[in-house]
Amino acid sequence: MFLEMGEYLKQLMIVCPLVFLAGFVDAIAGGGGLISLPAYLFAGVPSHMAIGTNKFAMSIGTATASANYIRAKRVNFSIAIWSMLGALAGAATGSNLALLIPDKILTMMMLAALPVVAVFILTRKELRSDDIQLKEMSKTKFTLTCIAIGLFIGMYDGMIGPGTGTFMILAFTSLIGLDLVTSSGCAKLSNLASNVASLFVFLFSGQINFALGIPAAICTTLGAVIGSRLAIKGGSKYIKATIFLVLAMLFVKFGYELFVK
Repeated sequence: MFLEMGEYLKQLMIVCPLVFLAGFVDAIAGGGGLISLPAYLFAGVPSHMAIGTNKFAMSIGTATASANYIRAKRVNFSIAIWSMLGALAGAATGSNLALLIPDKILTMMMLAALPVVAVFILTRKELRSDDIQLKEMSKTKFTLTCIAIGLFIGMYDGMIGPGTGTFMILAFTSLIGLDLVTSSGCAKLSNLASNVASLFVFLFSGQINFALGIPAAICTTLGAVIGSRLAIKGGSKYIKATIFLVLAMLFVKFGYELFVK
């Protein structure tokens, strides 16, 4: 009994501070899974249970951040709703594709793409302004672009996962012309849709540790509240800095998995 309680408290001490940080980072620029998922694994939670519990906690944190962006009127619903529909379909498709594509090939693809994304951020003037205009396009093209963003990045979420929110922010900004803060708000809702699709799979499979997930969800939510408020008040400067941090963590993660493991 005491050994079990001691192990549980140890898991809480490892997981809770890290998922708070994950919720904070994720609310600003996505990529919180880079911090939270390793936290569960480090605490000794089995891999499938770790993924399911992480989805449970991060979904609640993402929902909280989404609510903050909605209250601040920094969500464009004509974009977010179509993207959410695409993300639901994409996440389901990506999960099945992941079974067909070797992990090493996916890792090599991402490792090659990350420096390109970093250069893209540095050179695109849209990412340096809070006062950009939506790009002119027909209603049909606009709708299809929103769906495609959710579909393809949701598919990535199903196949690989880390950095999904970050890539959605970049897509909304560069392809549609949203400012970074509104892009972050739309990305939160789209990422919430892909998370929920995965969450139900793990829920029905019994792969969620609620004793650990509920305290983790509270900590993630606190981080999400602080992070989303900081992003809304601080504008693009905090988002850009956090995007670079997420990209750097992704590069280290994929490089380690490819060349060290």
